[in-house]
Formats: sequence, structure tokens, C-alpha cells
Amino acid sequence: MFGIYLKRELGRRKKAALVIALGLALGIALVITVNSVSAGMTQAQDKVLKSLYGLGTDMTVTKARSAPTSGSSGRPNFQFDANSNDSDDTQSSDRVMPQGGQALASSVVTKVSQQSGVASAVGALTLNVTKVDGSFTQGKAQSSGGNTGNGGQGGPGGGSSGSTAAPQVQGGGANFDVNSYSVAGVDVTDQTLGPLAGSKITTGKTFTAAQTDAKVAVVSKAYAKENSLKVGGTLKISGTKYTIIGIATPDSSESTTDVYLPLTQAQTLADAKNQVTTIYVKASDSKQIDSVKSAIQKNISGTTVTTSADLAETVSGSLSTASNLATSVGKWLSIAVLVAAFLVAALLTSSAVSRRVREFGTLKALGWPSRRVTRQVVGESIVNGLLGGALGIGLGLAAAYAVTMISPKLTAQLGNTGGGGGAGGPGGGGPGQQATQNTMEIALTAPVSMTTIALAVGLAVTGGLIAGAMGGWRASRMRPADALRSVS
Repeated sequence: MFGIYLKRELGRRKKAALVIALGLALGIALVITVNSVSAGMTQAQDKVLKSLYGLGTDMTVTKARSAPTSGSSGRPNFQFDANSNDSDDTQSSDRVMPQGGQALASSVVTKVSQQSGVASAVGALTLNVTKVDGSFTQGKAQSSGGNTGNGGQGGPGGGSSGSTAAPQVQGGGANFDVNSYSVAGVDVTDQTLGPLAGSKITTGKTFTAAQTDAKVAVVSKAYAKENSLKVGGTLKISGTKYTIIGIATPDSSESTTDVYLPLTQAQTLADAKNQVTTIYVKASDSKQIDSVKSAIQKNISGTTVTTSADLAETVSGSLSTASNLATSVGKWLSIAVLVAAFLVAALLTSSAVSRRVREFGTLKALGWPSRRVTRQVVGESIVNGLLGGALGIGLGLAAAYAVTMISPKLTAQLGNTGGGGGAGGPGGGGPGQQATQNTMEIALTAPVSMTTIALAVGLAVTGGLIAGAMGGWRASRMRPADALRSVS
């Protein structure tokens, strides 16, 4: 009887049911859209952080670089002696310097890995290589590092190496180029963490555990393309030739490292035996990240521990702005629209019940108790709510699909968090350098999870119950006499 009566009444009041359902649908669709866009923002931020951290890294350990001593510029110096008897003297010089925070002893990596809550820890050494190729006619030229020279060009790749002062030329004529790029020393025995973990090898192969001191290199896709490097070719750094075994493509955005070497080789180049600039740490449980950070800071003095939460605070640009809008304005807008939709549904249901005085009064006169009348009204409201939920889910999915198809581009500017090298990313400033910012573009998507769908269904039922409760209360107060008075 309940089902038959329900079907008949909904069929008679299609327009009223549709109006109530549409009101709920708009609110539910907005909730789905905001939730899916927020999820897309979170994914975009995760991609940004992974580009610096590497896959699976929960935190990094660095040490702030001390200020340069008096009279020291902190910049690499280049000295060229031109032979006055030669009409042209072409010379080349490389300067390899650790980049980021102050060097840590390799033994600190072991000490970090022994802290409670640490699943694994690996060390990495970030370097900046500045190469100067000069042609001199007579006299002397001295360079203090830089990205441009007298007639020179900016450095290829190496956008993460920061900016330095312009070269200084003394005596005679000079024409030279200054190229700068970044190098990361990787612990080849554990590549699940560290600078190379956020990239995949698309050509060639990665390092093997046996290549701890091999003269081999992996280069980023962008750097290889710009400098016409291929697998099997060679790369010369400070007089040492390295065979290129692989091309690495970052999982997201652009790579902040141009060249990857085995850690021991990087230490040899920088004359930094048994030293690292960054320790990448993975916690055994994501819930223990704060406690692990506290333990490392307490037990290993002088270190700076940076978590993903710390790093996220340094992200600015349209990604950060849009994310804040989605989580604040979007959240409260969704709540306001839902409250309005529930209120409108309740008022329309109550109004519809008021117009059914004769019907409900007659049913009570025939022996229907108030709870049965109330159950009938609530049943109709729940069906309206489910219909609104279905429409809302459809509208929400359509909006999320439209956002994903359009894929608006958002920019993220990555600042440093201290320690000279930020969170261990190779983009930190070296001695005498300004802290750099990498600007990345992220395509926004709007993924819809099953949790969001379940939330939409729950809201639909809730809206139906609220409207049904209002209408049922109004119907329960009707008496058979009301039906007689409504007869004209």
C-alpha cells in the first residue's frame, strides 16, 4: 500500500517534485565540484613537492651554511693567463662547488637512519658546476663566476644554479662564455629516495648498486636536449669524462637537476670526501613524521629538518591562491548553498502538505494514524532527495569532467625554507647566491572519488529527511475536521 500510494502521489506532483529535486541537485553538484577541484589542487601540490623531494621522501635533513668570512666573496674565482706571443689563446676552466646547505659528514646519514620512526635514509651531494671557456689576445683575465661574459652567453640548462656576479676582465681583449649547471651525487645502492627518485629513466638505464665509484652519468631530458647529449656519449666535468648511461624524465614538472652522478664521484669532483649536503628520510609511518622530526633535531644538533608541510608553505603563485580559494571560499560557499537548498526543500514540502489538507484529513478520518501519514510524507521527500542526488551527481561529474578536459594551467613558485638549499632540492642557492625560485606549471584536474559520491548520496538522503521531517510535522497536526472545512 505504501509503495502504491507513493508512486501515485509522486506521479501527480511531478513539477513540485522536480523543483525540490533541482534545488538539492544544485547544492550537491557544487559540493562535488568543489571537492573534486580541491582534490586536484592537492594532487598538483603533491607533484610540486615530489619534484623537489623525490618519491617516497617524508623529510630532508640539511645544515645551514655559515656566513662567508670577511674578505671572502663566496664565489668561484677563475684565473686565465693569456700568452702575449699568441694571437689567440683559448682556455677552459671548471669550478665545482657544493650547493645548498653546509656539508654534513656521511656518518650523519647512519645516525639519522637509527632514529626511532625512520624507515630509511640516504645522503646526496648537490653541486654547482660553472664552466668558463675564454679566448684571449693578450694580458690577463680574471673571472669571479657568472652567467654572462664579454660577448658570452647564458649557461645552458642549469636554471637551478642561481645567479652570480658578472666576470671581471683585466688587461687585453677577452671573449668568453660562462655556463652553469647542477649536479647531484646519488646513493646508487638505494635509489628509492633522493634526487633521482622523482624521475624515471626513459632512455638507457639507471645506476646499478655496483657503480658506486664508476665514471657514469644520468642526465635530465631537458639538459640532454639542450646540449645534444645521448646515451653512450660522454660528458666532461672538470677534466673527468663520464659515460652517459641514461636519460631521466621527471614524473611531474621540470627537473631541478641537470646531471646525476654516483655519490662517490660527486664527492671526488667537489673534494668533499665522505660528505653530503642533504639527507632524504622516509618515516616508517606517516603519522610519526612530526615525532621523527623532533627526534632528529634533538639528537643531531645543528641540523634543519624540513617536512613536506614545511615545504608546502613556501609554494606560492596561482596554484597556492586557487588552492586557498577552493578550501576556504569554496567550502563555505558549498555549505551556504546546501543549507539554502535544504531550507527551500523543507519549505516547498511543507507548502505542498498544506495544499493537501483535504487528502490527509480524509485519510485520518478513514483511520490512518498520524505516524502513517508522516511516514508517507517522509517517503515522498526521500525519493525527491534521491532524485536530486542523482541529478546533482550527474551535474557534478559533468563539471569535474569539464575542468579536467580544459586542464587550466596553474603556476607554482617554489621558495627555499632555509639551510641554503631549502628542503634538499638542488635549486637552493650556494655561497654568495640569492635563494632561487623555480616556477613550475601544473595542469589542474578534478578527480572524483567514491568517497565524494558517497558524500553526495548522504547529502541527498539528509536533504530528503529534513524536508520530510518538516512536511511530516505539518501533516501530523492536521485533523479530520480540517478536511471538512476545506470542502467548499
